[in-house]
Amino acid sequence: MDELMRRRVYGADHDDPGPGPQPGHEYRELCAGPLDGLLLDVTGWTDEQLATGALLITEIGAYGAGGRASYGWLCR
Repeated sequence: MDELMRRRVYGADHDDPGPGPQPGHEYRELCAGPLDGLLLDVTGWTDEQLATGALLITEIGAYGAGGRASYGWLCR
């Protein structure tokens, strides 16, 4: 659990003093893409939304800045 609490959440600013998970939220680890290792806040997502995945903005995609990273499914 300590390792999870040190991880950065997708969308947190790099200079944010508290970029990790917040109490009372549910997270999934991003895997198999350019944002590997970040946590995605999925609090309130339905089972269907979790199964569908997410299309996330990223500056580190295969095609350069301003791209999108498609996560068809989310790790636990």
